Amino acid sequence: MAGDLNPIEVVGRRLGPAARGHLAMLAFSALVGGSFSLGAMAAPLIAPAALNAVRFVIAGAVIGAAAALTTGLPARAARAPWRYLVLGGLFAGYFVLMFYGLRTAAPVSAAAVFTLTPVISAGFGWLLLRQPTTPRMAAALALGAFGALWVIFRGNLQAALAFHIGRGEAIYGAGCVLHALYTPMVRKLNRGEPPVVFTFGMLLAGLLVLAGFGWRDLWTTPWAHLPAIVWIAVAYLGIFASAATFVLLQYAVLVLPAAKVMAYTYLVPSWVILWQIALGHGAPPALVAVGVGLTALALAILLKEE
Repeated sequence: MAGDLNPIEVVGRRLGPAARGHLAMLAFSALVGGSFSLGAMAAPLIAPAALNAVRFVIAGAVIGAAAALTTGLPARAARAPWRYLVLGGLFAGYFVLMFYGLRTAAPVSAAAVFTLTPVISAGFGWLLLRQPTTPRMAAALALGAFGALWVIFRGNLQAALAFHIGRGEAIYGAGCVLHALYTPMVRKLNRGEPPVVFTFGMLLAGLLVLAGFGWRDLWTTPWAHLPAIVWIAVAYLGIFASAATFVLLQYAVLVLPAAKVMAYTYLVPSWVILWQIALGHGAPPALVAVGVGLTALALAILLKEE
């Protein structure tokens, strides 16, 4: 009976699947935003390969347990293991470059670079899968990219005209290209494996890539003497910004069109600004709000029905 349900269950039953999908993606964007703020605090204190190796271990344990308790780990999922190495390499490369970039890039600027990913992903989607982009979607992506660039340049017209991007933003931008390529490659390489199983294989392969790339960092990192913020960031990244966001994303893609799921990328810079304020790092210049507003408008356009 309704009287026996707690308030969260009551709200959940009153909302339709699509509304719950939007709430899932809202939570997704907020959790991703936190990874930029906490990641920027931990990035100078630990090698990116070492940090992300531990992150992959935590996320792999959570996702592996989820797979074992739900679909299981069928032997057929091990076919063509090179697929997992390709995807794991792309994903690991993205995170390593992200944390190298966060050593010098401001979290809000890095999040703005991340919002360029849908534009790049749309290009890879057409090249690899021949996925079309409607004129309205293309216009919204362009508007979102413009808003992201505004945030990167912090509303400084002279900096925009000079097209000067910091080293950290450039490094992270290269990582975003890998992330954009990862998205269509998942669909191209999946052979019917359940998403949770496929992701578990990718995380294991990504861990192997990170261990091979950063074995020296893993060996020399003073694990027992790392500051608390590093362990807080690692735990957050592994549980909330990896395992939890995967669950939210998987739910959303089952009930929302792909374009609407992708649209929530544009909210990430706004969440990062809120995270920065909450962590006591202050607010960005007021002009940055213009770029945030443009990305929010792009989101509204992408969410509008075709």
